[in-house]
Amino acid sequence: MEIVYIFCEAKQIRVPFYGYDKRLYLFFIARGGKWDKTRNEFILDVKTNAEQLCGESLGVPLVLIKNQSSVIKVFGFLSRSWEQSDIDNDKEGIYYTCNENPPTFNQPNANIPAVDPVAPDKFPKHWEVKLENELRSRKYSRNTIRNYLYYNRLLCNAVQKSPKEIQTDDIKKFLADLEKDRDYSAASMNIAISSMKFFYKEVIQRDIIREQRRPRQDKRLPVVLSKYEIKKLITSEKNLKHRLLLMIVYASGLRVGEVVRLQRQDIDIGRKLINIRAAKGRKDRYTLISDMVINTLQDYYSKYEVTDWLFSGADPTKHLVIRSVQQVFKHALKKAKIEKPASIHSLRHSFATHLLESGTDLRYIQELLGHSSVRTTERYAHVAKRRTLAITSPLDTIDKEE
Repeated sequence: MEIVYIFCEAKQIRVPFYGYDKRLYLFFIARGGKWDKTRNEFILDVKTNAEQLCGESLGVPLVLIKNQSSVIKVFGFLSRSWEQSDIDNDKEGIYYTCNENPPTFNQPNANIPAVDPVAPDKFPKHWEVKLENELRSRKYSRNTIRNYLYYNRLLCNAVQKSPKEIQTDDIKKFLADLEKDRDYSAASMNIAISSMKFFYKEVIQRDIIREQRRPRQDKRLPVVLSKYEIKKLITSEKNLKHRLLLMIVYASGLRVGEVVRLQRQDIDIGRKLINIRAAKGRKDRYTLISDMVINTLQDYYSKYEVTDWLFSGADPTKHLVIRSVQQVFKHALKKAKIEKPASIHSLRHSFATHLLESGTDLRYIQELLGHSSVRTTERYAHVAKRRTLAITSPLDTIDKEE
């Protein structure tokens, strides 16, 4: 069950978002909420009537936390038994008083370690500014900046210590909790380690994480769809915009972040190329475009007014968000009745695998995908069936000995 926490502070009201919900998102936007990408939370004016917000029917439990009075008011049902106050109980909500050990809340997103939301933020604003300035001065990408800020704040709040108080053992315990309690992948843990190494070495200038060894990377094979499954996926999608989007991701081997940022001027129909600008690692590259995509594009241009972004969002001046594309793929997968644990990135995996199976040189595939190292591209050799088709199972030759 998702829970929405509303923190009433002296200068603002904060609403952290631990999971994405379009209805709640629009609800807080409509009421003047401003989204803070770095902290993953809405900020509302302190003059906003928080209890009035909670009084509106949202269909989810709402927890109103007043830091000044150390009183928690719960609107709706929580699947946890707390000791109810004898004095404060009305029709609008149930009050709970915080003693020396205030109740902890179950946070709905499995990717976030359990942190007591009543506890204060231990990552001060001045450290956030210093870290962000250092990253920006070195031209780090927006995603990297967001991740580095996120994990360093998460560390401080998880152990309830300020950056200056953090020790090596605190970092080891934090990383162990990520793996033990939240089943973080090796890739996610490596991002966390990189973010802390940068902050403590380059900003605070205390190299307390130098000895921390990185976890072994999971050697998982990519999920690949067959050409028949790709065809089912595309034909089952009746929405022209969504169908074109899925076609381009597969036909050109794009990352989801690349397809949403495509502009009309990036499509070179005459040369049958797509120009991918400022992709991962801030690198430009060209990739191929399909004749089928070109035909569908002509139909798309005739029905949609495309001046800037190829796939615009609700606001025509902004591109479609990644989350929307993921949902489009998820729904198309369901409509096509494909039960593989595939994601939108599986279309990129399928592009590379199918090229390899058709005999395309690995170096060309590397260039089309924009991989820095051919070793990254080589993993598709493990799922390509080009070589294994020539091998006969010993069970099929068991009678030939006679």
